[in-house]
Amino acid sequence: MELQSVKQRFGIIGNTPALNRALEVALRVAPTDLTVLITGESGVGKEFFPQIIHAYSARKHGNYIAVNCGAIPEGTIDSELFGHERGSFTGATDSRKGYFEVADGGTIFLDEVGELPLTTQVRLLRVLQSGEFIRVGSSKAQKTNVRVVAATNVNLRLAVEAGRFREDLYYRLNTVPITVPPLRDRKADIHLLFRKFATDIATQYHMPPIGLTADARRMLEHYGWPGNVRQLKNVAEQISAVEEQREIDADTLMCYLPDYAAGGGGLVGGGQLVPVGTAGGGEFANTTERDILYKLLFDLRGEVSELKAMVAELAAAQHHGGTSAPVGYSGSSLLPAPLSPRDGYLDLAAEAEAEVVGDEATAIPAEAVRTPQTKEEAQRESVLQALRRNHGKRKEAARELFISERTLYRKIKELGIQDEEVQQG
Repeated sequence: MELQSVKQRFGIIGNTPALNRALEVALRVAPTDLTVLITGESGVGKEFFPQIIHAYSARKHGNYIAVNCGAIPEGTIDSELFGHERGSFTGATDSRKGYFEVADGGTIFLDEVGELPLTTQVRLLRVLQSGEFIRVGSSKAQKTNVRVVAATNVNLRLAVEAGRFREDLYYRLNTVPITVPPLRDRKADIHLLFRKFATDIATQYHMPPIGLTADARRMLEHYGWPGNVRQLKNVAEQISAVEEQREIDADTLMCYLPDYAAGGGGLVGGGQLVPVGTAGGGEFANTTERDILYKLLFDLRGEVSELKAMVAELAAAQHHGGTSAPVGYSGSSLLPAPLSPRDGYLDLAAEAEAEVVGDEATAIPAEAVRTPQTKEEAQRESVLQALRRNHGKRKEAARELFISERTLYRKIKELGIQDEEVQQG
């Protein structure tokens, strides 16, 4: 069977060996009635595999039912899966068939199977062992001939050790395991998927499709994608709808990748941020949030030192009878115009103002220029000043700091910034 034809039928994009291996296992196991357990992170596309298994099995003409176990309340999940008799509980005005009864002769997909309550796990184990189930409120066992495919994004082995999942059920479900790789392990597929999603939304809304510059493409491929394919699709749709320019550069793309500059999703093994290039990649494309703060801090500290030297030179000139002032200075003040702080970062220049007494200017001594002595203090001052300038509005403060709002919330907590401190400013 041609693997490419299967991908075309189900709209699967990519040629990563790990993805191809998962598809091949699904196709080989499809003609059997063995139970399959599909594992993988949230958003990787696990829901395609039970559809493939059902479509290429002898049950393809039977019912296919997908059940999200995590979305059904614990008090009603037994009724949903196995049915109930009239009067078995409050509100049960009629008898009702459950999913296992409706799916008889077909396939049932149990998504988020790790969320099942222990009591329901016992019922599911009986179905897998003997094909029997009992409706809620009944004492009569019924038979069903159903193929079970389950999926989870949690580690069931750890859940077994923690007592949240039955070990015997785990081994029953895990007859044939299929692991779907995360998007960060499919780097060669990321740009293909992005183009597909961008083309789909452009066709749907009759707009030109967006494209990426070389640096933006590298950034896309080196991002960690914690939300996997689902997140990638969301990013492609957002950019298509919001941006006027149809060619997206790295600076624009970074706005849609949470925590990229802070090292959140862009970090790979060893905590190193993968380079995304410099041409067109933006000033901060290769740096972390801490690096940005330090760079701006040191730049401003240099400006403060230059200002102090200029003031001292002018004071010395006047003390020796000099009357001329450098170009750009007014006769009423020996100080230049106030320095503009870098947007949203540390305003150290304001602390370097000199006092004018009569016709003499005295520079503030070095110890009076208060600069944070540790990186934590530097970050704390930066975040605090941004919050004060924006009257405590965290969304605006995060925009000034070139970080996501989620990162700002985390920094506020880590640095111990209290609401009272923000209001004092």
